[in-house]
Amino acid sequence: MTMTAQTLPLTMFYKGWDTYQQRLVNIIAPLSPAQLAFRVTPQHWSIGMVAQHLVANRVWWFYGWMGEGTADLLDIAHWDPGYDAHQPPRDAAELVAGLETTWRVVADALARWTPADLDTRFPPEGFLPAAESPHGPERTRQWIIWHLLEHEIHHGGELSVALGMCGLEGIYGTL
Repeated sequence: MTMTAQTLPLTMFYKGWDTYQQRLVNIIAPLSPAQLAFRVTPQHWSIGMVAQHLVANRVWWFYGWMGEGTADLLDIAHWDPGYDAHQPPRDAAELVAGLETTWRVVADALARWTPADLDTRFPPEGFLPAAESPHGPERTRQWIIWHLLEHEIHHGGELSVALGMCGLEGIYGTL
């Protein structure tokens, strides 16, 4: 049987995201509490807060919008300082565990989905109570995946700048 573009898993098209994930783990794992608390300016989130935001956003989109993963991800969804400014800071081991847990959800879904699945539409109502549910248009799986990937690239750059200011390597090493 010959595989066509319609039966290839999406991992074929998003190859490299797995490498990016491993680089995120590698830069976060060795950080001390002081390094995780570093802010480029007082108005910016700390390195740890940005990492928490990345982890929580994976849950937001994959579990909350598309129903991937299990309800035990809900605790991680609330790590986002944008959702709850009073979230306690997570240490490097917790952040790495969050990155790895959420990556398994992403990787499993990408391995299962095919290009034909990209047009699936999701309403904005999800796992949040009605008062907190986002209002806006439906989103396709394609839009959600791209949005999450561009989000991770954006914040990975932000992490790299902050880590560089601490004399540490960023996502792509020392620039």
